[in-house]
Amino acid sequence: MNTKLTLSLNKDVINLAKSYAKENNVSLSFLVENYLLKIVSDFQSSTDSKGSIVSELSGIISLDKDFDYITKYTDYLTEKYR
Repeated sequence: MNTKLTLSLNKDVINLAKSYAKENNVSLSFLVENYLLKIVSDFQSSTDSKGSIVSELSGIISLDKDFDYITKYTDYLTEKYR
């Protein structure tokens, strides 16, 4: 269901957007709607951490406080590229 929305925007921005829409054979409404959908989906994916591999793996390994991961990683890379 479509609903009307009134926006106040800079006139130059509107004209540029209209030109862009015309060149790409889409309506200005289509551009705005898809832009808003993109923002909302990015926001939802950034706030929805359920099932994220990073959140699942965070904290499963505990290292000693004096563990020098930089030296260990350097040693690993040295061995790998010898």
